[in-house]
Amino acid sequence: MEDSSKVPHTLKHKPVVVVDDYTSIDGRHAQNTDAKGLSIGLAQWSDRRNYRELSAKVWRYTGEKWSRQSEELPLHRVLDLAIMICKSKKFFVERYRASTEEHLKTPRVAQIALQGHAMNIHLATENPRIAEDIEIFDEQLRKDDEFLSERLRRLAEALQELGY
Repeated sequence: MEDSSKVPHTLKHKPVVVVDDYTSIDGRHAQNTDAKGLSIGLAQWSDRRNYRELSAKVWRYTGEKWSRQSEELPLHRVLDLAIMICKSKKFFVERYRASTEEHLKTPRVAQIALQGHAMNIHLATENPRIAEDIEIFDEQLRKDDEFLSERLRRLAEALQELGY
């Protein structure tokens, strides 16, 4: 049986930096998660000689084997997700200033300039249950605030250390 507390190094993603035993710090899923580790390294689709791309990966373990549902993301997408989380958190903190109906009329959360274009973050107005889902999202964001805020503070510290 494989050691599920350690990120595997024998699969297509080639880990360079890892977080083993992620189960104890997986937010509200801590101690009850199939996400067993995180890694950054060479993407599974990378060719060490010709095409190289770095990626981050969340490693999931079913209890018997490493899951195909493990996610691998290019690093820029991880950062884009971090930006989306920050902007969404700010939007929901300030959401009390207008009704859900008003927000749905002007659904923009943020517009972030990137690579000469823009990443437009907005409410998913195509979702037929968006009003209900906004309330659920808002409630869960507040419930998860303690460990989300802790991670955002650590991210801010790391960015400051890098001079950002």
